[in-house]
Amino acid sequence: QVQLVESGGGSVQAGGSLRLSCAVIGNPYYNYCLGWFRQAPGKEREGVAAIDSVGVTTYVDSMKGRFTISQSNAKNTLYLQMNNLKPEDTAMYYCAADSPAWICETVAGDKKQWGQLFGYWGQGTQVTVSS
Repeated sequence: QVQLVESGGGSVQAGGSLRLSCAVIGNPYYNYCLGWFRQAPGKEREGVAAIDSVGVTTYVDSMKGRFTISQSNAKNTLYLQMNNLKPEDTAMYYCAADSPAWICETVAGDKKQWGQLFGYWGQGTQVTVSS
């Protein structure tokens, strides 16, 4: 059973930065995908970025250039570095995991697909960006 615990959220002003972390506990998979998703108030959950077991990354187009996903060398922590934050980035941010690695490709696509593929989810960490 994979457990995911997010941290690092908070309140920042527009233009600021935050680094989210997700502790990955009990991952039994050799070939896996770890992803970040977010859900703003009144909106559907959407993909942000993903990274697979060999370090290949996938980003939603609107996040490219501002957000960077990475994982620790021990592969037990997932990170999301967020720079130049905007008020529209305000949301609950979730990390998710599952296998195999190819499901990372779905993060930038329809929720109907990745929603069925990522079986393990954290409780989320709130990010609030003020103007």
